[in-house]
Amino acid sequence: MRRRSTLFAGLVLVAAYAVSGPALLLEGGSLAQAQSKQAAGLPLKTRTDIALPGPTNRFDYQSYDPQTHLLFIAHLGAGTVVVVNTESEKVVAEIPNISQAHGVLVVPELGRAYASATGTNEIVAIDEQTLKEVARIPGGVYPDGIAYAPQEHKLYVSDESGRTETVIDAQANKRVTSIPLDGEAGNTQYDPVSKHIFVNVQTLNQLVEINPRTDAIVARHPLPGADHNHGLLIEPTQRLAIIACEGNNKLLVVDMENMRVIGNDSLGEGPDVLAFDESLHLLYVASESGIVSVFEERGKKLSKIGEGLLARNAHSVAVDGQTHRVYFPLQNENGRPLLRVMEPVRSGST
Repeated sequence: MRRRSTLFAGLVLVAAYAVSGPALLLEGGSLAQAQSKQAAGLPLKTRTDIALPGPTNRFDYQSYDPQTHLLFIAHLGAGTVVVVNTESEKVVAEIPNISQAHGVLVVPELGRAYASATGTNEIVAIDEQTLKEVARIPGGVYPDGIAYAPQEHKLYVSDESGRTETVIDAQANKRVTSIPLDGEAGNTQYDPVSKHIFVNVQTLNQLVEINPRTDAIVARHPLPGADHNHGLLIEPTQRLAIIACEGNNKLLVVDMENMRVIGNDSLGEGPDVLAFDESLHLLYVASESGIVSVFEERGKKLSKIGEGLLARNAHSVAVDGQTHRVYFPLQNENGRPLLRVMEPVRSGST
């Protein structure tokens, strides 16, 4: 995912003002107090903060392996991937030399994690047991999001600036082909029902569907109401494609049975990463402005149940579906980077 050039540090103040009006900042006093009050508006409570290594700069995507309890976090500004054991709640590795680490994806069946090193235009393969780099593969011009098609053992990488989808043989660690998209690539996801790959083409406001068997585009689905559709999550149980549009701060819901937009809701400024807790039916959307939006899935409908300012640049989110813990890497909290671990507040709890 890329940083939007229109987002400045002062946007946090604007976001806080927009959510609660001038009284919050004038009467509440400090920005820290404003953040605390806004976070309190979310159906989340903080479990703990885990100190992260490296400088106080930008993080990006995360990927969680429920088998090993390892959370892989792209520390874009540091050029590393940080690995946290979510059981011990400790950092267990910091994998270096991954220049401008954007996307990261764990593939448990391969025992590997893959990170997009945008600074060198490569995909870096990491062994989950040794937590060491084992291979590098060409990733296109600006590799970003990563998806995996298990039947074909292929990785699909959003080549944002190159306007293609890069295809990699994950067993041989070799680039297979590039699929022209005719527009700027956003995030990409695998759908286990159709067994197809879907990728946002954000400059065309389309969702492109790819057959991994042939690496051919089989459909281009228009997205009415979209503007720079970047974030993408596939919810296979209800057959939904959930899309965050950073151009107009909208959440679109697409019914994948007929590929029609059936939902349109507002989000915080610069929506980016989405995460879904399947058993609790909760969707989390993190934005560049630090606003986090929480939706509850009821059938095919998503209803917003909370929204608030969590922290500056809290644009990345991951979920452990077993413990229901929610993870937000924060680049600078009191002069240090940390991983904020939160839990949903259930009805009647304190």
